[in-house]
Amino acid sequence: MSARSGFGWGTILRLGLVQTALGAIVVLITSTLNRVMVVELALPAALPGGLVALHYAVQALRPRWGYGSDLGRRRTPWIVGGMALLALGGVGAALGTVLVAGQPAAGFALLVASFLAVGIGVGAAGTSLLVLLSTGVAPHRRGAAATIVWIMMIAGFVVTAPTAGHLLDPFSAARLVAVSGGVSGIAFLVAVAALWRVEPARDPGPAGSAPARPFARVLAEVWAEPQARRFTVFVFLAMLAYSAQELILEPFAGLVFAWSPGATTKLSGVQNGGVLAGMVLVALVTANGRGRLASLRLWTVAGCLGSAAALAAIAACGFAGPEAPLRPCVAGLGLFNGIFAVAAIGQMMALAGTGGAPDGESRHGTRMGVWGAAQGLAFGLGGFLGAAGVDLARLAFGTVVPAYAAVFLAEAALFLVAAGLAARIGRPDRAVRPAAGLTMRHAV
Repeated sequence: MSARSGFGWGTILRLGLVQTALGAIVVLITSTLNRVMVVELALPAALPGGLVALHYAVQALRPRWGYGSDLGRRRTPWIVGGMALLALGGVGAALGTVLVAGQPAAGFALLVASFLAVGIGVGAAGTSLLVLLSTGVAPHRRGAAATIVWIMMIAGFVVTAPTAGHLLDPFSAARLVAVSGGVSGIAFLVAVAALWRVEPARDPGPAGSAPARPFARVLAEVWAEPQARRFTVFVFLAMLAYSAQELILEPFAGLVFAWSPGATTKLSGVQNGGVLAGMVLVALVTANGRGRLASLRLWTVAGCLGSAAALAAIAACGFAGPEAPLRPCVAGLGLFNGIFAVAAIGQMMALAGTGGAPDGESRHGTRMGVWGAAQGLAFGLGGFLGAAGVDLARLAFGTVVPAYAAVFLAEAALFLVAAGLAARIGRPDRAVRPAAGLTMRHAV
């Protein structure tokens, strides 16, 4: 399916169901099992934390999965295989959680294997799904398609977490395994049904084409492309800033403004509502593909600049005292986060097919894998660095408000740097250097 013909809205919704299925399994593993380990089983919080970090670390392998889908010239087998591995990881994680209390060695080994499977499954399925969208969605629909797919993934979170919580009450080991197995199985079947006949039969490639190049060489060639390299650094910095506030915003409101747990939870809801509004805004404005406001680069830059301004405003609220407009500032942060995120995903889909390749070889999956790896690693580091940064700043300043303000301003600075990079993405370079001689050590 080429971008010229383009997937219809019905097909985009079907692919969104794959993200819904993926999100349903992931939220069960990273949220529900996390709570069960810490609360019901009284295990150290470091155990689920380390397992989730392992799941993020495996995202570094995304370029390899994308390269594999490039070789096969079809994405569906990689999506289905990734979802199968993810579903098995979901069931295995539940079994490992049950075993770890009574048989620590066996339970821990199963948990490590299961979270590795989850990380690999998410990477393989998620990367190839984005590539399938990038090659099948018409350019003017990319912003809207990214919004639909991500909203449907969030829907997977929203539906699965409370439903699983209801089914787990009263808690028992058997219920945990049954619910995890049921969610994983249903999610896998939904994904397979959604993918049925979406992708055409395998393209054999050009006649007489040369053998596929080794992965290491292909990765070096992709990294040698200025646009791909610049976009990788942009994704890492922007997602680092995006994720660094996740673990510190609610404690900030509690410590500085003396808000109750219920009030800080509502604050997160305000932020998430802003994210949704930002995504929908970009989808509506860019859907027709006409006019300057349809530029995804413009919205990416605007989202980064607005996020930086909102973080600076949140830092200022700490000094202003209880009457400061914290909620509007947090809503603004969510709005601009949503704008930048969906616009960046749309640009990612557009840039995956640029840069050229010898003998007509596809590089879509490898490029998308590199960017996915940058996103996954940034997410894994962001929460830890944000929380650790507050602790270090409190030691340095001795008080709470300057400590949180310093971290929020550091995140704002990251967004400003990301905005500068985003402004250059998609524009021709002044001087095109040959790929030969470039290495992965070259700067952006």
